[in-house]
Amino acid sequence: MTGLIDVHAHFVTDSYLRQAVAAGHAHPDGMQRWPDWSAEAHLELMDRHGIDIALLSMSSPGVHFGDDAAARRLAREVNEDAARIAARHPGRFGFFASLPLPDVDGSLAEIAYAVDDLGADGVVLMTNTQGTYLGDARLEPVVAELGRRRTVVFLHPTSPVCGDRSALGRPRPMIEYLFDTTRTVVDLLLSGVLERHPDLEVIVPHCGGALPVVADRVDEFTRLFLDAQGKTGAIEQLRRLYYDIAGPAFPRQAAALLGLAGPDRLLFGSDYCWTPPAVAAAHLDAIDTAPAPAPAAATWRALTTVNARRLFPGLTERE
Repeated sequence: MTGLIDVHAHFVTDSYLRQAVAAGHAHPDGMQRWPDWSAEAHLELMDRHGIDIALLSMSSPGVHFGDDAAARRLAREVNEDAARIAARHPGRFGFFASLPLPDVDGSLAEIAYAVDDLGADGVVLMTNTQGTYLGDARLEPVVAELGRRRTVVFLHPTSPVCGDRSALGRPRPMIEYLFDTTRTVVDLLLSGVLERHPDLEVIVPHCGGALPVVADRVDEFTRLFLDAQGKTGAIEQLRRLYYDIAGPAFPRQAAALLGLAGPDRLLFGSDYCWTPPAVAAAHLDAIDTAPAPAPAAATWRALTTVNARRLFPGLTERE
């Protein structure tokens, strides 16, 4: 069995949980409760299901709860916690560093510290922070620095500012996450970020959200109504991104994704610990029984692992 590399895996610390609840996130994104997490439980799940390495990240609501200084402190805290977890379990955990966006200066400082000093494998960016999406011109210094460094950017969905109303009282991860992922990727595209920074390596979660369905519509609007003549087409830019298959990807979502992204851009994600162990096991069973996504790949496991090792060459060196 091919040992998987999990690019969409989460951790929660007691300190982070206390601070998030104090900031008003007792029911994050409309969910009933926060999940429990420990390195030991996570490793047990990994060993049971053939996951060699998990790249840990903070999930929604991220680290910015409205105060820049507090967000800088919390980002530093969770990044140092993640680095300690990885150091205690060499070869099993890596991590994506959290940034205190939309605080640009704080984020630039944290990129340097997390990548250069802590050895982060990349950064995790929420799809929006208090309504600021990732194509916003004010964030250009941050995306430019990430592109210059070729630092992998893992996008993670969060609630839109209208989430309380648009979700109609239902948990926002169900569909709002997919739409907010789509919204921020389209913003990156239409704002020119992806074209200005072709070295920016981006992982889009959950089979691209709604992107496989709306990509042709976005491409048509860019050509007909948004003065995109002479620029790289939307479809071509979207094909350059990576996509994880976290969530119930089979039988429909992964098939739709393969109509947009080549097999060489697909990665595995468990979404543990926000996805309970039994549900994560069901998702893995679906992956293992799904037809191979490409003639050259015997299994989804083999394909996504080869892709992850190409995107993260440093993982092999640590094993």
